[in-house]
Amino acid sequence: MKHHIENLIASALAGLEANGVLPQDHGATIDVDHTKSKEHGDFASNVALVLAKVVRAKPRELAEKIRKALPASEKIAKVKIAGPGFINFFLTSDAQLDVIREVLAHRERFGRSRIGAGRKIQLEFVSANPTGPLHVGHGRGAAYGATLANLLDAVGFAVHREYYVNDAGRQMDILATSVWLRYLALSGEKFDFPVNGYRGDYVHDISAAVRRENGDKFRRPAAVLFENIPPDEPKNGDKEKHIDALIERAKSLLGPNDYRQVFDRGLRVILDDIRQDLEEFGVTYDQWFSERALVEDGAADRAIVRLKQSDHAYEKEGALWFRSTDYGDEKDRVLVRENGQKTYFAHDIAYHMDKLERGFDRVIDIWGADHHGYVPRIKAALAAIGDDPERLHVLLVQFAILYKGGERMQMSTRSGEFVTLRTLRSEVGNDAARFFYVLRKCEQHMDFDLDLAKSQSSDNPVYYVQYAHARIHSVYRQLKEKGLAHDPSNGDRNLTRLTEPHELALIERLARYPEMVEAAALAYEPHQLAYYLRELAYDFHTYYGAHTFLVDDAAVRDARLNLISAARQVIANGLALLGVSAPESM
Repeated sequence: MKHHIENLIASALAGLEANGVLPQDHGATIDVDHTKSKEHGDFASNVALVLAKVVRAKPRELAEKIRKALPASEKIAKVKIAGPGFINFFLTSDAQLDVIREVLAHRERFGRSRIGAGRKIQLEFVSANPTGPLHVGHGRGAAYGATLANLLDAVGFAVHREYYVNDAGRQMDILATSVWLRYLALSGEKFDFPVNGYRGDYVHDISAAVRRENGDKFRRPAAVLFENIPPDEPKNGDKEKHIDALIERAKSLLGPNDYRQVFDRGLRVILDDIRQDLEEFGVTYDQWFSERALVEDGAADRAIVRLKQSDHAYEKEGALWFRSTDYGDEKDRVLVRENGQKTYFAHDIAYHMDKLERGFDRVIDIWGADHHGYVPRIKAALAAIGDDPERLHVLLVQFAILYKGGERMQMSTRSGEFVTLRTLRSEVGNDAARFFYVLRKCEQHMDFDLDLAKSQSSDNPVYYVQYAHARIHSVYRQLKEKGLAHDPSNGDRNLTRLTEPHELALIERLARYPEMVEAAALAYEPHQLAYYLRELAYDFHTYYGAHTFLVDDAAVRDARLNLISAARQVIANGLALLGVSAPESM
């Protein structure tokens, strides 16, 4: 309906332009909003107030000219001017009821639109290093990213969901070396495990599998491995230098083929676990993009060439640097270290260059909030190689804090492992996790109450919404038990019998669903959908408590069943976008 009124106003403005009342280039944006009070109609626009400043006219007089120029519409009962120049639109009663017909006609398609016009969006989210299981922080990014992708798809964008697999670089080398060291320990070698190594039980499991399948194939003497290696932190050494030296020694002792075999085994096991975890959480991707493939393809070298050609890269002290201070950074950043290894930053530049080369109209990255300072750096690099940094939009997701029994939970174990997403899912279920994760703006800190998420009460938002859906199904079961049948055609003919305040409130809420989906998608704010569903559930539950649906009057009964059937459909549509189930019974 908002779009219909916007089109009416646009037609009126075009007529006034043709008559010389308005200039052709006035540039005014037509905004239409719901009124706060029914006394002022159903919708209002301030377009006359905006245009009055441009054409230097009195707002109320201009508003009246716009009103008179509006085309006739069978959906509009009357249009009135209010206050300093607001244009208020009053809908006909039939137009207000049309939403019920639209929902029941379009079913799963209701609320979807083509406002995105097929423009291509690449959405990269989670992209956790495959060095261990996903934790609860990754879970929030997964739920947020998947829901945002669903919303953008619902309003007509062509969405490409992507996971960037960090399968090259130092962290993966630390994982591979950790797996090998655990393997050596299982083979009987004695040594102190490095402080900076990965210590989780999953590393031990991978190493045990390597040992079972390969025997002593990768065994090397610990004395040779640790000979002349810089001391670790417990021995007053540098833990970074210690682990880096062990990585180089591992590569040297194993050789490229054996090292790659150990490396790939760790990568494959953990990546398969991440993929399974996400799929069980209802999160899937169109592409798993390999950092290693990007490097082997020469993309990082091409990006560096472009930086050199634009005079934004220079050599100093044996390393290659990006002149990021030209773009307001506090210091220049290393692209290639003295040992010839490219930094993670260099690979990231190449990856984003590749994204833009693939022809996406917009690229959206969803990162953890700790990457805040990294955003301008990446945008600066894109500008330096001649790409448009405005095509990149980065959304930052804050960590989720778990609470149980009113107490903040310990988020990590003694070995430094965070509480896993799988553990959370087994505790509260996928539905509660998906819903709770998007209850706040992504940049806001989130307190995740495990007890609330498991409770069967109106205080639990996901239970409250799902219960509304199940309750409507229970009405239809009661209908069958009474030997009655729903006649939708009779209900449609008698929609005007829906005059109770609870009915009108529910109808108005249903009518807001399409514009809410658009608003949530365009603002990248899935929480708008979660809040809407909670409000819709409230409207239904209060209606359920105040009125009997299965009355003797068939006209009223069928009209009410049409209404709650429409409510059931909208709840199901919204929950589907959130990745949450819509149960028929609870």
